[in-house]
Amino acid sequence: MVSAAVCRYPSSPIVILAVMRQVVITRHGPPEVLQAGEAPDPVPRAGEVRIAVRAAGVNFADIMARLGLYPDAPPLPAVVGYEVAGVVDAVSSSDVPFRPGDRVFAFTRFGGYASLAVAPATFVFRTPQELSDVEAAAIPVNYLTAFVALETLAHVSAGETVLVHGAGGGVGIAATQLAKQRGATVIGTASAMKLDAIRSLGVDHPVDHQRDVPGEIRRLTKGRGVDVVLDPIGGRSARISYELLAPLGRLVLYGASTLASGERRNLWRVVRTLIEMPAFRPLSLMNRNRGVFGLNLGHLWSETGRLRSAVETLLSGFVAGQLRPVIAKTFPLDKAADAHRYIQSRANIGKVILTIDS
Repeated sequence: MVSAAVCRYPSSPIVILAVMRQVVITRHGPPEVLQAGEAPDPVPRAGEVRIAVRAAGVNFADIMARLGLYPDAPPLPAVVGYEVAGVVDAVSSSDVPFRPGDRVFAFTRFGGYASLAVAPATFVFRTPQELSDVEAAAIPVNYLTAFVALETLAHVSAGETVLVHGAGGGVGIAATQLAKQRGATVIGTASAMKLDAIRSLGVDHPVDHQRDVPGEIRRLTKGRGVDVVLDPIGGRSARISYELLAPLGRLVLYGASTLASGERRNLWRVVRTLIEMPAFRPLSLMNRNRGVFGLNLGHLWSETGRLRSAVETLLSGFVAGQLRPVIAKTFPLDKAADAHRYIQSRANIGKVILTIDS
């Protein structure tokens, strides 16, 4: 960020505007469409806080937006990014419960891939001293998604068995920690190279996702099935997940990552994924004693009180050392394209973060 200044010359003053750095999706396509640039500093409106960003989370929603597969994304050219951490550098008024210099993290609902971000004060939280800025930026999307899925929707309890697909990703690791905190047994799917890692992170039964997952789940549960499934994959995976539910089992669908298996949009894959998604019929749900939930964190912005309460609960877990973000890798802001490519390679174990130098 370049500070604003006024340089006076004998003729007339020249105003040098403050500019922030940002990464813009210029068009839909491969990671190279992410381009670094500059823009005027955003000005916080009533009830908002401006944050000098030190770290920003990268999520699959960002990749879907880049590919043109995310309906909620802003029109192009667009700056995406749902979560940031850093230091408050401006507030709209004294009514806002933050002051410049406060360490915070926040939900941004786009605009996170930048050196400055503005967020409503209701979605800004103080960063515990136990966490770095990089770790704090890994909290909002991953941990709140896992919390809403397991606590609010599925009400997982001690003694139940939870199947976590993509257990090596940011949400998967958060879900594993929360499920274990509640006394559940965790079965986690991942690629073969990640199985040892997810076991070390708390998964009781790692399963290679390229093998016979249904057969292995039935073997591990002695044919009963699992109580809860978290599925971010969609398509055929959603159908299989539903069939693996035990009586009174709950399936939480919170993504469709199978749509983004390549660096460019594949319309045939989109159609095939939609065709493979199961149809959940009310009579069948009743007869089989099962529940299916859909979760889109981006559509919960009006539930401010519930989201804040969830984050406060999570923060107590971080302060107590019961929860801890796992960071797979960090990339400088202007290397956002490399971060996207890294996630799409499915190489990450944990959260991918963009870092911004002050």
